[in-house]
This record gives sequence, structure tokens and C-alpha cells, in this order.
Amino acid sequence: MVKKIKDMLCRFYILFIFLFLYAPIFVLIGASFNDSKSRVIWGGFTLQWYVKVFESRQIMEALGTTLVISFAAALLSTVIGVASAIGIQAMRSRSYKAVMAVNSIPMVNADIVTGIALMLWFIKFMPLGFMSVLLAHITFDIPYVILSVMPKLQQMNVSVYEAARDLGAGGIYAFFKVMLPQLTGGIISGFFMAFTISMDDFVVTYFTKGAGVNTLSTLIYGELKKGIRPEMYALSTLIFAIVFVIMLIVNIRSRGDEEKFSVNV
Repeated sequence: MVKKIKDMLCRFYILFIFLFLYAPIFVLIGASFNDSKSRVIWGGFTLQWYVKVFESRQIMEALGTTLVISFAAALLSTVIGVASAIGIQAMRSRSYKAVMAVNSIPMVNADIVTGIALMLWFIKFMPLGFMSVLLAHITFDIPYVILSVMPKLQQMNVSVYEAARDLGAGGIYAFFKVMLPQLTGGIISGFFMAFTISMDDFVVTYFTKGAGVNTLSTLIYGELKKGIRPEMYALSTLIFAIVFVIMLIVNIRSRGDEEKFSVNV
């Protein structure tokens, strides 16, 4: 009886946490279909805000800039992060711990400190603009990629890679045919984590963007004083739906690829 009560309480607690996390998203989704601009008065069901999203040139330009920066930063940080993770994994214990501790600093450091530091650094060497934002995003994305890839490296069967080299496979060939398939799950997770972090970053982008460059986060911040347009609710809902579907597909495929590779091995 006591065990049943404990299980019930645990389930209720988990349900409460998920409701607490996702309730604001459900409110946002509901507001995107509200015919009224008020967030507390229901004016009827409508799709007009979704239509106006694609009619707004300002929103489309900010969305395009955000997607380009996020994708480029995620791609480049994934390449750098995977190479760094492989190098870190080969280090000795003391060096490994020191480098991983340094790698954690950007993640626990306050965003405003990172943003101001990068702004001062970029001002010294280049004008603030698109390139400075891209470099800033790559900088804070790399640690997340490293942490996503490291568990896969630790789980990897090193003997398979060494056996491939003993059988005559070159280093590059063995990496792409033997090591990379075992790291695919971590690489994909790191890429999408970097992409998501870049998509919703505001503080670092705000300090490093300069004039004439706007992302969705800085555009929304600029509208706070006069009120956020309902089009932003619709756009946020679309982004959430697309990311959710992509993550679902990627997780299913990566799990299937890992099972297929383990069977082949």
C-alpha cells in the first residue's frame, strides 16, 4: 500500500513538473490562434497571424538571419567540437580533467559577461555585424557539442577502430567508416543542441550584433515597449512544431542506426 502511494506521488510530481515546463508553450500556442490581440480575452479561432508572419518583411529578414547564423554556427561548432572531443579523450587523466573543467566555464558563466567580453574583443579587431555574431555563437556552442560527443566516445569500442587500422585501413577511412558511426548519436544531439541554443540566444547576440543586424530574439526585445505582435506567437509556434518533429525523427533514426551498427559489428 505504501509503495503504491509513493509511486502515485512520484507520477503526480513528474506530471506537475512537465505541466510547469510546458504550460507556457501551450498558452503561446493558444494565443497564436486567438483572433483578439489580447492575451486574456478569447476572440475566436483564426489563422490570420500565421498569414501575416509571411507577409511581414521585417520578421522574414530577422528569421532568415537567425536561421543562417544558427545553422552555420551549429555546423562549424559541431566540426570543431567533434575534433576537440576526440583530442580531449586521448589526453591523460590530469590534463583531461583540467580541459573539461575549462570547457565547462562558458556554460556556467553569465551570458552578460560572455557577451560583453566578446564585444570588447571583436571591437578591437573587426566591426560588429553578422560575422561577429556568428563567431560569438560558435564560441559558446562548442562546449555543448563537446559534452554531447564525450559520452559516445567513452562508450565506443576502441578495439574495433584499432582492428580496422591493423587490417590496413587508413586513419581517415577508419574514422569515417568505424569511429564516426559510433558517434553519430552524440554528433546529431550536439548539432541540434547548438542550433537550438543559437536560435534563442539574446544576450550575447545583443552585445555583438552591431547596427543593421537583427535576429528574432533582438527583434522581439525591441517590440517589448510597444507590445509584442501576435505574429510572433504564430512564428514561435511554427518553430516549436518544426523543432519537435525534427528531434523526434532524428532520435528515432539515430536509435535505428546505432542498433544496425551494433548488429553489423
